[in-house]
Amino acid sequence: MQALQRDARDHGLLWRVQRDGRTSYLYGTLHVGRLEWVAPGPQLSAALRETDTLALELDLNDPAVQREMAASLARRADALTLTSTQREQLRRQTEAACLPPAALASLHPLMQAMTLMLLDARWVGLDPSFGQEMVLSQVARAVGRPVVSLETVATQVGTLIPDDPGLVRTRFEQALQHLEDRRGRAVTLRLATVWAEGRLDDLENYEAWCDCIDGPQDRDFMRRVNDERNPALAGAIVARHAQGQRLFAAVGALHMTGPQALPRLLRQHGFQVDRVPFAR
Repeated sequence: MQALQRDARDHGLLWRVQRDGRTSYLYGTLHVGRLEWVAPGPQLSAALRETDTLALELDLNDPAVQREMAASLARRADALTLTSTQREQLRRQTEAACLPPAALASLHPLMQAMTLMLLDARWVGLDPSFGQEMVLSQVARAVGRPVVSLETVATQVGTLIPDDPGLVRTRFEQALQHLEDRRGRAVTLRLATVWAEGRLDDLENYEAWCDCIDGPQDRDFMRRVNDERNPALAGAIVARHAQGQRLFAAVGALHMTGPQALPRLLRQHGFQVDRVPFAR
């Protein structure tokens, strides 16, 4: 850890957001990471020192959030009937992830597949344990810094598991297919590289190279996952900043893209928003 801290470099995308004489920061994150990315570089360290509250999409290290998430997912666990082939595929992928057979059994099948896709990134050197939100939450708790959620469990679960049974089945089958043919690994590695190098233009074109858009239904789902959540995320940041909190808001990097990009929405709320350059 001493070596990591000594050699730490900044990764990702950071904006300084100012209003009412106070400064907060908006950080575009990735849900997986590498050990060498754990220690923040000079600019991120400075931003963390200037703020007093860590704001995440959802603080998954909060026991209350964990209980509510588990209960919400358990209520939806039987909402999708699997074929014997699909059950065998899930079993095989769970084993490949080095998990006990029943480790994910209480989750909705789509959440099982999505969790396995995150864990599959370990084959290309990326691990959800080193995702920025997870690391930042642990560090904040260790030093007694408040951690708040910008969204609710209901919002996230409702977004990830749509009400439309046909769309749920399509998402599940796509996730299984990506696990089976390992296509997701190359995309995840490219996304991690683009994120680490702060290439916002490439993130803006994510749909062109993510191998995740096969038609209008997929494009609509991407809008629901990203664009449609952004006004509420921006509103939560605005409200907490107005209450006097100096936020370090860490939100998935794709929320920084598109017509509803968070930096753009914060400007519309009267913030001065400036990208913080990182040394490369």
